[in-house]
Amino acid sequence: MTTKKPVRGEIPAPLPPAEVGKRHHDIDLATLGARIRYARTSQGMTLTVLGERVKRATSLLSQIENGKREPRLSLLTAIAAALGVSVETLMQPSPPNERAALELELNECQTSAEAVKMGIPQVHIGPRLPHDALKALVATHRKLRQITKISLDSPEAARKANQQLHIEMHHKDNYLADIEQLATEITEATGFTGGPLLQSGVEEIANYLGFSIVKLPDLPRGARSITDLKHQRIYLNSLEARDRDQRNLILRALGDQALNHPKPTSYHEFLRQRVEANYFASAVLMPETATVAQLMEDKRRRDLSILDLSDRVAVTYETAAHRFTNLATRHLGITAHFLRVGTDGTIYKAYANDGVVFPTHNDGSIEGQLACRKFGARQLFEQIDPAAPYYQYTDTPTGTYWSVSKLEHYRAGDFSISVGTPFEHAQFFRGRDTPRRFQSSCPAATCCREPSADLQAKWARYAWPSVKVHSHLLAATPPGTFPGVDDREVYEFLDKHAAD
Repeated sequence: MTTKKPVRGEIPAPLPPAEVGKRHHDIDLATLGARIRYARTSQGMTLTVLGERVKRATSLLSQIENGKREPRLSLLTAIAAALGVSVETLMQPSPPNERAALELELNECQTSAEAVKMGIPQVHIGPRLPHDALKALVATHRKLRQITKISLDSPEAARKANQQLHIEMHHKDNYLADIEQLATEITEATGFTGGPLLQSGVEEIANYLGFSIVKLPDLPRGARSITDLKHQRIYLNSLEARDRDQRNLILRALGDQALNHPKPTSYHEFLRQRVEANYFASAVLMPETATVAQLMEDKRRRDLSILDLSDRVAVTYETAAHRFTNLATRHLGITAHFLRVGTDGTIYKAYANDGVVFPTHNDGSIEGQLACRKFGARQLFEQIDPAAPYYQYTDTPTGTYWSVSKLEHYRAGDFSISVGTPFEHAQFFRGRDTPRRFQSSCPAATCCREPSADLQAKWARYAWPSVKVHSHLLAATPPGTFPGVDDREVYEFLDKHAAD
């Protein structure tokens, strides 16, 4: 039976372990073509002779050798027989020699989006290109890529990418229909329709997608999970099993594969993939059909509650809050906003499509700014019992908003998780009868950031605090294909456990 990785909108087929690593479609076409050319030229055979032996046009064989056409397995078998090599030899993932490796790399560099955008002319890659010139061209492109990457690895570039993603999700009302469809197909195929998803259920979904789960204590720093695509394994840190909801970690890792994510080549792509993988995990944990049906009933009874949503499916309050924003506008007709705020008032995550205005940097970024002191997200920390849900109305320059905030504990500290909505939608939520009401004029500095005129006159000349400067404010974006994870440590880890 032929199997393949699922794509958006397509029901994935289970992957038999015997098929792992043996599928003809998994080979890189450029490398396959280079191996065919190497085997042919090593014997002094022309394309015309090879065409006669396999009864195919030389133009087709030329396209195959140039990586522009994928041969059928029957043709690949005939080519291997004509060249006197095995199919397995032609399908090896590495180039046949240094020359071929350099040619493949130069072709990839010359056709990259960066090179095309900069208008760099392409050099014809063929046997007449001197080897020294080939090496020099590859080295030049490597250095150019390094210089380009340095300009992108900055906090400013990261904030710009994050802001662009904010705009994209705002236009979509935080709802991604294709991921909803894929998650529904997978959950229905594995028999999960709603309620708490057990660990065994997650492992069944993983097996359905062709992966096994392995827990080890020596995962590299910065990695929550590592996916080994060669052996179809997802590695988790066994030492963190009690500290994290590993269902979510597994589903995020599966999401990257189910959504066919390529390795990110920009910080924007990295952030987008992370959002999509998180969305996929939430959509599996809280299937759309069952979740919407319950939310619609709660709305009818005017008793919408993020806490209830969290308890019903045994997920964190933050996961439930995110999921609510996915479905609220599309299915309930409710616009909303979301905030994750630290005890110092710093905004770590934010989303809004209800008109609320968050403080923003000059470049338009929200994360890293201080939330208004009058918002429920910060008032929560002033309560005697911050563990209880905190309800509040806030009058702002763009209207009055109702919000519910709750404390969440993480390794990095305590955070408030808040969901809010315009006054007209508050009627559908539990906690709408709260008497708490604050006025905020943020983002005006006079609201809660600038000191009063009396304090300014009294202390401006005498105050000299010693500031905590977080090192990440001065550092570039963490390096690596996946920012913050050391590629060398990941590869050494996979190599160490490949034979387990």
